[in-house]
Amino acid sequence: MVTRAEMDGKPEESGAERPLKPGLMAHRLSFRVRRLLALLANRVVNAHAPFGLRSGSFTTLAMVAANPGCSQIQVSREGGVDRSLLVALVDELERRGFAIRARSPVDRRRSSLYITPEGEKVMNEMFVAAMSTEESIRNAFTAEELTQFFDYLDRAYQVLAREDL
Repeated sequence: MVTRAEMDGKPEESGAERPLKPGLMAHRLSFRVRRLLALLANRVVNAHAPFGLRSGSFTTLAMVAANPGCSQIQVSREGGVDRSLLVALVDELERRGFAIRARSPVDRRRSSLYITPEGEKVMNEMFVAAMSTEESIRNAFTAEELTQFFDYLDRAYQVLAREDL
């Protein structure tokens, strides 16, 4: 409970705001991940602006390049790209000559996605730009710590992904 004295507390003399205490959020994984993601996402959006592509285009290109013939549903699920946004992304990537959508040989109702040589070139340029946005974080960890961090994030993802099946 907050006392009247605490509510009437004097602001910092310097005029600078002090960071908010996270309170109960300090115990929430999603809070920590969301804060980090917000900072990284802003940096990536700025780094990818010169390419003139929508947010999510790099993820889509990278997932398709690593999984030729995959479906839009798979890219959406594994890449964390909203399904309704993905259709527009693939339309744009196709229009710009970076990706190809073809009928699946297994299921004619689905499309299989492929990256073009031009798409691969742009994807690699976007990768360099994206990696530059993470440089300070990567430098704060040893290679072993970074590998372990990725392993933890992947494990957490797999736990929730299995629950959501």
